[in-house]
Amino acid sequence: MHTRSLASLSALVAVLAVLALTSTPLAGQAPAAGKKAAASKNWTPPRTPWGDPDVQGTFTNKDVNGVPFERPVELGTRQELTPEELAARDRQTRRDENGPLRTLADGDTGGGPSHWADTGRSKLPNLASLIVQPENGRIPPLTPQGQKVADEQARAGRRGSFGNGPFDGPEDLTLYERCITRGIPGSMMPAVYGDSFQIFQTPTHVAITYEMIHEARVIPLDGRPHIGQHMRTYMGDARGHFEGNTLVVETTNFKTPYRGSNPETLRIIERFTRVAPSTVQWAVTVDDPTTWTRLWTFEVPLTHDATQPVFEYACHEGNYGLINILSGARATDSPREVAQKK
Repeated sequence: MHTRSLASLSALVAVLAVLALTSTPLAGQAPAAGKKAAASKNWTPPRTPWGDPDVQGTFTNKDVNGVPFERPVELGTRQELTPEELAARDRQTRRDENGPLRTLADGDTGGGPSHWADTGRSKLPNLASLIVQPENGRIPPLTPQGQKVADEQARAGRRGSFGNGPFDGPEDLTLYERCITRGIPGSMMPAVYGDSFQIFQTPTHVAITYEMIHEARVIPLDGRPHIGQHMRTYMGDARGHFEGNTLVVETTNFKTPYRGSNPETLRIIERFTRVAPSTVQWAVTVDDPTTWTRLWTFEVPLTHDATQPVFEYACHEGNYGLINILSGARATDSPREVAQKK
């Protein structure tokens, strides 16, 4: 399990303490889930008491769960669907969510609790894909080095409980399955459940707490340089500043790759912009010249919803899958070892 530095923990405590004294309510009320928020032409983004753009609050990204990350090739550069295409995708998503999973009672194996599928969404937003750049909505081609890494990963096979092993120890499963991290930007990406997070602000820091895998980021705003390249963490080293109404966060010093990237050269730039009373647009640019031939960007509208607070995520307490996979592998190994000795 990873640990945070004492400095980061102290900063988080300071963020929460100042928040209790200085935070202000969000302007407006959260719209019904699934409705596209639209700001009035005369609407002005809120500010904190000390003058920074106010992007804090409790948010969820579950309304885009079902929007493809990459755009289907046949859509070309179209960023929106026709009404017929949107209705068809919404019906398919509901079949996926409300099919076998919904027929299982809580506690049954194979599908998880039935309430995981209760998204509460009225309909999907009209987005052809989350990726907006390049114009075709698809991850750009790999560099020769990136292709070499991808080929090596393909030969090694898929890791984790959906792979073919080996299952010799916990390190053979993913960090996600081991309740360690989903990384950046994975921690804020839509998933089957646990799609809530909360943003806190003070004059000197921004903190983000995530429901799934119980993670937290503390982002300094004081202009300090990144830490040395020899120090690397699962969530990277984040530095923030404001550009107009946008909070810009640059993260480097990653310990693990994102989508096959090179952690040593990966740079992720996030932009948080309140575009409507109850919507913060989260744009993420992925920059790794050793892996991809160009930068690429995806966007996720984050919906402020006070009814979706961050709950405790006691992952290790119920992580029986990890134990069962490893014990099952040991049970399989035993007859094999006996046969080899004969």
